[in-house]
Amino acid sequence: MTVSDTEKQSPVRHRKLTGWSGGADYFIVREYQEFDPRAVIDVLRGQVAGVIFRGMVDPGTCAALSDRFWKSPDRARRSSEAPSYYLGTYHYHKTTTEYLDESERTAAALDRVLDVPDDPVTSVYGGLAEALAAQGATVRPARHGDRQACRALLRSWHGDGRYALEPHEDRAQCTEPKQADFEIQRVLDHQITALNICLENGDGGRLLLWNIQPDDASKRELGLHYTGSPYPTESLEGIECRRLDIGAGDVYLFNGSHVHAVEPNVGRDSRRTTLAGILGFIDDHTVVSWT
Repeated sequence: MTVSDTEKQSPVRHRKLTGWSGGADYFIVREYQEFDPRAVIDVLRGQVAGVIFRGMVDPGTCAALSDRFWKSPDRARRSSEAPSYYLGTYHYHKTTTEYLDESERTAAALDRVLDVPDDPVTSVYGGLAEALAAQGATVRPARHGDRQACRALLRSWHGDGRYALEPHEDRAQCTEPKQADFEIQRVLDHQITALNICLENGDGGRLLLWNIQPDDASKRELGLHYTGSPYPTESLEGIECRRLDIGAGDVYLFNGSHVHAVEPNVGRDSRRTTLAGILGFIDDHTVVSWT
């Protein structure tokens, strides 16, 4: 299925979020039947809200990675802000040292799972590196001294409410004072891009993307200035929203400063597993990635 037409939600009953919303030529998710890394650069440069490459990852690769993830003894469970099973680490609400320590500690386990022919993480970043090189730019993992960020995050959301992953945005967490010394905060002067590689998805599990990048006033009023999560559903009423059907093998990237959420899967054995990361320019010629 393709991206649905723009939808309007019910009339506002509570204070609506304020912030930046893009025009019709920006707030779209462009679809491709094969990988074109130049389209990723359009998202990184803020020219379009998102892109999706349908069926980019081979079904056999998706199945192998999903199977390894669920069988991995190193898979962990997160029960707090965004309930999930995961392998790798999150930078969320940690000091720079804590995040990099966990990146190093989980690297070997993550590499074992990703050790397949045509590893999609390598494919995405390799293609992006070539496209950026043509523009005199590079892409690399975020660094602090001689240490570097986790290369990817394997995860499966298991929230059982209205959303498997509550409405949130990725910009606020990048203002974390405990990471003031980490170069990822230089992305705040550019665009923050969320990368997702879908390995499995049953019925449901759509991505919801709202046409709003909340301003500081809204974040502070809701107490979300350093977390960006969760935004009350009522605050999103009346804001333009796109709903994106996701299938195994799809690779999609979007501006993570927009509020977004994931709907739950339907069915007892249905689950949604993705490889993910965050990336963005820290200057005019350097893109960095982290998790």
